[in-house]
Amino acid sequence: MTHPMGLAPSKIIAVHLNYRSRAEERGRLPEAPSYFLKPPSSLSHSGAPVVRPRGCAYLAFEGEIAVVIGRRAHRVGVADALGHVAGYAAANDFGVYDLRHADRGSNVRAKGSDGFTPVGPALLDAREVDPGRLTLRTWVNGELVQEASTGELLFPFAVLVADLSRLMTLEPGDIILAGTPAGSTVVRPGDVVEVELENSGRLRNEIVEAGHDLEPIGAMPRVSAADREAALGGRAALAAGTAAVPATGPARPVVPEETLAALRTVSTATLSSVLRKKGVEHHFIEGVRPARPDLRMVGFARTLRYVPLREDVFAEIGGGMNAQKRTVEEIRPGEVLVIEARGDHGAGTLGDILALRALRRGAAGVVTDGGLRDSPSFASLDLPSYYGVPHAAVLGRRHVPLAGNVPVACGGVLVMPGDLLVGDAEGVVVIPPALAVDVTAEAVEQERQERFVYERVAAGESVDGLYPIGPRWRAAYEAWAAANPVSD
Repeated sequence: MTHPMGLAPSKIIAVHLNYRSRAEERGRLPEAPSYFLKPPSSLSHSGAPVVRPRGCAYLAFEGEIAVVIGRRAHRVGVADALGHVAGYAAANDFGVYDLRHADRGSNVRAKGSDGFTPVGPALLDAREVDPGRLTLRTWVNGELVQEASTGELLFPFAVLVADLSRLMTLEPGDIILAGTPAGSTVVRPGDVVEVELENSGRLRNEIVEAGHDLEPIGAMPRVSAADREAALGGRAALAAGTAAVPATGPARPVVPEETLAALRTVSTATLSSVLRKKGVEHHFIEGVRPARPDLRMVGFARTLRYVPLREDVFAEIGGGMNAQKRTVEEIRPGEVLVIEARGDHGAGTLGDILALRALRRGAAGVVTDGGLRDSPSFASLDLPSYYGVPHAAVLGRRHVPLAGNVPVACGGVLVMPGDLLVGDAEGVVVIPPALAVDVTAEAVEQERQERFVYERVAAGESVDGLYPIGPRWRAAYEAWAAANPVSD
């Protein structure tokens, strides 16, 4: 069937991760673009139905921009690449995660079905628009679910064209799908998905159920916990309690460096006191001890959830590159691995090899309310580590590693991905990032006051009216503070 826009690509090339928000949502930031191919037979248009194969439950949309090649491109440089582009159009990269297992990485069956790449309804002339300032929007049943600017792209269009043309010839009409922002999730028969690039009109497609069973010849629909997590994504997954918290910008909160530096100087006891004043009562992770009391810890939470052992589930998702190992491999510099083990001390939850790997990736620490394997090794590891008990047994004795970068409960405290954690010899406190600057400033001031009080008590003064500092001692303290400024 002829496409209404006259599109007839020899190939459709899709980028795995390109929008920063999507990369943060997935928990990894690629150093270079990676791609997969979609067959030209998957090309569709506005108004055409998207058919979900019978037996599949996890069909997901991905609003994207189609970069349409206008002139043959072979070994073109980044500076010249956009001269080979005819224009840009709204697109939707549909896929069924139920078949993701069948062709891991290549997406042949997951994303190659007929009609899984609608493009349109219009092409924006590449000569008339700024490719760095285009806005992409997606709606599901009239609700806006994705909105992003091309200014968020990790790899601009010119980089994609130049990169691909190093090794393959891009022919006129070929399409590059430039990636999707955060917010992709599952849709069902009856749902209507619309994508719009700038004001070029909405690409509209309704989801329908296939009218026939999928013939049992090759791989059949099957979804793992990890695939389910990836399919649901965003807010829908969070509501379902199975997937990573969506990123609406950088996953890691912005906390000034001076605040982080100051947190390395104040005690968890002082921070606890200030947090209570702020109305945050549940912030101290209970029942954990430091492997190295001499090390301080400041970092952002990278969470990992364990659930109680069920042998059949562990057999499905507990082995190989499971959620535990994936989470360790996704740790970024300055992050603290926080493990929810439900306070179960009947098995180890982390050993020295994965802890060392986390350290090599730049981890700022590890916290688990379960057992720690190889605990003697941690005494010589320069990684702040907090744990419930030492335990030699592997995690499969009591736990199934389920999901990373999800809300967890550790030591009786809710820890959200991106929360700020501070640890010292006494324990670990969790600080909501939005309160970090104020809490830190008050903690620094409180410790200055306590230092003054300590000196006066050491000199023989009564604590009456001195601790806390009352009106009688206020002037003396201010004079002392002026003579003892806070060092940078």
